[in-house]
Amino acid sequence: MRFLAKRLAGLVAVLLVASFLVYGLLYLVPGGPMAFLLGNRSGTPEQIAAIRAQYHLDDPFLVRYAAWLRDAVTGDFGTSLVYRQDVSALMASRATTTVFLVVYATLLIVTGGVAMGLLAGLRGGRADGVVTLVSSAFLATPPFVVGVILVIVFALGLGWFPVFGAGSGFGDRVHHLTLPAVTLSLASAAFLARVTRASVAEESGREHVETARSRGLAEGHIVRRHVLRNAAIPVVTVAGLNVAGLIAGSVVVESIFALDGLGSLFVRAILQRDFAIVQAVVLVLVTAFVLINLVVDLCYSALDPRLSRQ
Repeated sequence: MRFLAKRLAGLVAVLLVASFLVYGLLYLVPGGPMAFLLGNRSGTPEQIAAIRAQYHLDDPFLVRYAAWLRDAVTGDFGTSLVYRQDVSALMASRATTTVFLVVYATLLIVTGGVAMGLLAGLRGGRADGVVTLVSSAFLATPPFVVGVILVIVFALGLGWFPVFGAGSGFGDRVHHLTLPAVTLSLASAAFLARVTRASVAEESGREHVETARSRGLAEGHIVRRHVLRNAAIPVVTVAGLNVAGLIAGSVVVESIFALDGLGSLFVRAILQRDFAIVQAVVLVLVTAFVLINLVVDLCYSALDPRLSRQ
């Protein structure tokens, strides 16, 4: 419980700093908040005064930040300047697509990356060479190139998957989001495979593993009890970082496959200078990133209880 309390305290501190930066960076852009609120228009002095009064721009900075943070904690991110709708409602209608895509890609990364790494680390030889070659190719190919190739081959050429859209219902969503999830996960799965291979190969050569083999223990028992458990910590670290990175990577993938998720909403908000949406999406993404890191820390504690005493 003490370990968890320390991590939660750190999480709150990180979120406070992140929220301050998210809100404060808006005031560093040329023209400040008024540049976003007016856009390309030139307002009269009366209109400018009315806008400053509406958004409390004449209040001290810390007062405005405290009011924004209080509303953000309750889920109120204000009103979109472009859509004239509640920002929370706009995000909620698009969050399902992004969450489904990230979870789908996470499953592909963990299952595919760990499986390839175990195959290369335990078998060695030709299997190791093939996995190393394939992972190198995946790591060297940018996601947008992978996405275009998958669309040309499997959507336009073979017609197995739709070109765009997120679908409706579980089965239809899986069908529609398969190509985006593969695009999002390939490089991360390849990197995880390399880390898993190196970690398993290192643990397999440890003295206690050799001792277990000399005692005649079954190879499956040795792998499960002595190799995989000790090799899991670096694998969990890389998997957690990759999953957190998927949140940012989804911006590119959603644009390629015309998915109406948080990533595409974020890009449009930047282009349209809709600062309320930009602030909200960035804060939500940072929160998700920090929560994933908390889960990784808890996995460390489960795999090696000694880490919870640090």
